[in-house]
Amino acid sequence: IKETGVMLKSTKLKNTLLVGATAILVSCGGQKEIKMGSYAYDAQFLKDHGVEYTELVSADGNSKVMVIPAWQGRVMTTSASGDEGDSYGWINYRFINEGKVSSQFNPVGGEERFWLGPEGGPFSLYFKEGQEQVYDNWIVPPVLDTEAFDIKSQDNSSIRFVKDTRLTNASGTTFDMNIDRTVSLMDAGEVAADFDIELADDMKMVAYKSENKITNTGDNAWTKEGGLVSVWMLGCFNPTPTTTVFIPYKENAEGVIVNDEYFGKIPADRLIKENGIIYFKIDGLYRSKLGLPASRATDLCGSYDSSKGVLTILWCSLPETPSIYVNGQWGPQEDPFAGDVINSYNDGPVEDGSIMGPFYEIETSSPGAELAPGASLVHTQKVIHIQGKDEQLAPIVQKLFGADLNVIKTKFQ
Repeated sequence: IKETGVMLKSTKLKNTLLVGATAILVSCGGQKEIKMGSYAYDAQFLKDHGVEYTELVSADGNSKVMVIPAWQGRVMTTSASGDEGDSYGWINYRFINEGKVSSQFNPVGGEERFWLGPEGGPFSLYFKEGQEQVYDNWIVPPVLDTEAFDIKSQDNSSIRFVKDTRLTNASGTTFDMNIDRTVSLMDAGEVAADFDIELADDMKMVAYKSENKITNTGDNAWTKEGGLVSVWMLGCFNPTPTTTVFIPYKENAEGVIVNDEYFGKIPADRLIKENGIIYFKIDGLYRSKLGLPASRATDLCGSYDSSKGVLTILWCSLPETPSIYVNGQWGPQEDPFAGDVINSYNDGPVEDGSIMGPFYEIETSSPGAELAPGASLVHTQKVIHIQGKDEQLAPIVQKLFGADLNVIKTKFQ
């Protein structure tokens, strides 16, 4: 059950034909085995199920970003070493395999998807006016789920999508908007310059930037009184027993450091806050979610899988002045504008033992968009996967996060 904080009905977790499977491709040189977990496996799986995708590919062919126009221009997965490399995005094989289309929500996965907030509360975009905010009434707007985004322009390293839509929130406010989303491949030089870090030649890396703009195309201003919308980016990745999410927070700010009450308080052996860093255990075995409010959040969060040596860095743009963030929690709210900037989720079984993943999420949100007619808000996100040795990655983690990679590695081991 869950993708982005929502309960989902599912079959009991069971071994499927996909688990432990390999695909066989026939080429001129004979049969070639494609291992599950590789980029090639996921590309072949989607092809076999009629899912069309486009790829952003580096000149050397090592960095690959798979983007699916029919699924709102989402980045489905990436690789840092071509077709044979690890596939970093989580894909819901079982759901896609069934071939069904849900009128409520189609949880296909993907490592960066475009959504809009808030999810719950008086200004929710996912519940109709007057409805109780429970799962049976929750519906993802089609523009965020089943409607394709239109390709505006495209080349080997960038693709731009546009979409016009109208949405109505749970208070009856209507939003006419244009969505403009561009996904661009970043090379090693860009990443090194943007983050002021050094990347060794033998490191494997894939990185991309998404610029997500919403424009008020209606006649009325978007105001707090009628409710605001936010750009909400969600990334699904593959959990392991050796993965930890780590998030820096502002130690000298006021207010709660982390909201960990989404699905009940997170146990102390899974969530640790110390010396300006939050550590969150990611194993796909315990359903839990946390969020950082605007007063505590920085523009960075990360994860590290020590068994594979994969460092994931996620950066998001923050406003230059203090801004309000929409509250996505379901039901009555004390403050609809006390939302989180950064969220992370660890999947796990629900009461009946069923599970949709497992996967984990890192999410970022823009401020609420107080926009006059014709005005726009842009939320930018950068996702970087670097695969290397601990001694290569440790200086990067220290420089960007002020954190010790060895502490991250051993915190929950």
